[in-house]
Amino acid sequence: MIADPVRDDTMAAIAARILASAPPVFALVGLSMGGYISFEIARQAPQRIARLALLDTSARPDTPDQSAGRRAQIALAAQGRLAEVLDTQFPRLVSRMHREDRALRSLIDRMAEDVGVSAFIRQQNACMGRPDSRPLLGRVGCPTLVLVGEDDEVTPPERAVEIASGISGARLVTLPRCGHLSTLEQPAEVTRALLEWLSA
Repeated sequence: MIADPVRDDTMAAIAARILASAPPVFALVGLSMGGYISFEIARQAPQRIARLALLDTSARPDTPDQSAGRRAQIALAAQGRLAEVLDTQFPRLVSRMHREDRALRSLIDRMAEDVGVSAFIRQQNACMGRPDSRPLLGRVGCPTLVLVGEDDEVTPPERAVEIASGISGARLVTLPRCGHLSTLEQPAEVTRALLEWLSA
């Protein structure tokens, strides 16, 4: 199942919508903002999560600088300039070795177009308003994978270390030649790690 994270503007509402259509018990994988949503799902219904995978994400809330950056992106998107947001963000989203990858850039552009401006703005507001999930880490009791790209500039490896250190028994995987978008940059390695996590 692929979750629907585009119709609400708070993490609580996004998580509640996902829980309303999810199976009674499930394995949960979240990448980036999906990790923030996963923490909120764990806050609302921890007993329903059988396994948890957190990819290229952070347990921390937005900093004032991060929120200011999001507000600037919202302003550009609202003016019909979402492409400019992507131009600025793409180099930060991928490893240096992938910055000239036109196929990858085209894929990310299409994904952004599919989400659209209104949903982008809702998602940025949800990210700005998310709570600090660090106090939640010690209460996660299911098998957990924490994965991060070695070159991730958005949620760098130290954020993954922090998450893995806070969750008892969590497995930490760091992928070389990989930035923030690990599932797109190193799909085979991410799939391998997820299959091991599902079968452990």
